[in-house]
Amino acid sequence: MTASILARLTRRKSLADLQADHEGSGLKRALGPINLIFFGIGTIIGTGIFVLTGQAAAQFAGPGIMISFVITGVLCALVALCYAELASAIPISGSAYSYSYASGGEFLAWIMGLLLLLEYGIAASTVSVGWAGYLVSLLGDAGIHLPPQLIAGYGVPVTDAITGAPTGEIGVFNLPAVLALVAVTMLLIAGVSESATANNIIVVIKVSVVVAFIVIGAGFVNFALWQPLIPPQIPAPPPGADMSLWGQISRALGDVVTGHNDVQYGVGGVITGAAKIFFAYLGFEAVSTAGAESKNPKRDMPIGILGSLAICTVLYILTAGVLVGVVPYANLNNPAPIATAVNHMGLPWFAVLVKLGALCGLSSTMLVLLYGQTRIFYTMARDGLLPRVFGDVHAKYQTPWINTALVGMVAAGFAGFFGIGDLSNYTNVGTLAAFAIVCLTVIYFRVTSPGMERQFRTPLFPLTPILGAAMCMLLLMSIMADEKTRVFFAWYLGVGIPVYFIYGMWKSRLNARASSS
Repeated sequence: MTASILARLTRRKSLADLQADHEGSGLKRALGPINLIFFGIGTIIGTGIFVLTGQAAAQFAGPGIMISFVITGVLCALVALCYAELASAIPISGSAYSYSYASGGEFLAWIMGLLLLLEYGIAASTVSVGWAGYLVSLLGDAGIHLPPQLIAGYGVPVTDAITGAPTGEIGVFNLPAVLALVAVTMLLIAGVSESATANNIIVVIKVSVVVAFIVIGAGFVNFALWQPLIPPQIPAPPPGADMSLWGQISRALGDVVTGHNDVQYGVGGVITGAAKIFFAYLGFEAVSTAGAESKNPKRDMPIGILGSLAICTVLYILTAGVLVGVVPYANLNNPAPIATAVNHMGLPWFAVLVKLGALCGLSSTMLVLLYGQTRIFYTMARDGLLPRVFGDVHAKYQTPWINTALVGMVAAGFAGFFGIGDLSNYTNVGTLAAFAIVCLTVIYFRVTSPGMERQFRTPLFPLTPILGAAMCMLLLMSIMADEKTRVFFAWYLGVGIPVYFIYGMWKSRLNARASSS
């Protein structure tokens, strides 16, 4: 009996099955390195940089948030190189979910599906809360003030739309965030066809806003606000503690491993800040999934991945530097930190442009995240792990409308009642765990399928995937030091895993195939 259950849990999709799922796509190899770099920049910029940078600086890293961006950029480069190899070898829909199905088996694929719901679905909730923050700030500039109870999640402190300082009010329901997701969900159900021209315009707007903020904001930077770069740890280390750089790093890593990384500032705060702003890099894996459409994947994929990551990391560091140089970092604990900074500059026209640009960029990000989540559920439904209703396509709109409506409702519910800090934690937990599995999957296929055709191979194997997985786990443990996040994740898996044993194990296509043979 035990052996039978274990066999069900570990049954894998063969590489032949995966390739068969992909046949007939007819994808044209038309993307060169410049196309991939711009594609990467467009997908990366527009989430965390507009939303979470201020909170990470205020709560954990201080001006050291600039160092946090370097740490996270290096991690993402390691993971992206692993994604590039898998995408060039198995260019199929489902991405990390499908890779897991082929390597670890059906149960691991189900776990990956749960993690991707956090990466995409809850990420959309996080972005919508940031979108609401910029909308509230823009309305405040026009003298329109929404009831404070309706602009933040349940029990979340409300901040002033102009200064970013706490108002003393407590939120009940984030109405603007919910309405934004409802609108995006309706668009997806109706069948939004992405226009290349429209996407290029949005990318130009997003990048222009960030560059303008850096260039104009540089003239308002007070370098005294950068001092000290890494503020003293709170609470202070015990008397006699080694205060050298290596001593602080060792103590910070020890705090992460033991689950006690609840301190503000210091080296530990910089590491925690790196975990918090990890959200800002979501979307870089989209570059690796373009392997089937790259003219020369072996050459172009690493250029596109590393080029876009390098450019975005530089933009992020400069943006963070201006942000903490214009506003004292303690005052940045709000959903719209860049809006707070431009308000401090005293340039009303610039504030309006930045907020409109942020709203535009975040709107497209919500659309892409919800779209990605519905397509993952669609793939899982085709595999039989989810009910067929998740794969039903509307006769008129030709979209998985029930799937989309359900995903939109869940995302809107989280956006309405949770704060942006909690939502970003939940997203980062799912994403970091998923990325660690992807890194290990590269090792699995190198060992079990050495002859598999790979148009791109991860350099410095096995060091790159091992370091990528290790750094993911380090940042994951840093986030899991938060008790609320641990409790949520335990409940999430506690509810999600039994669904597989009740439904997915018996209804999957592989089970049906095994039963009929």
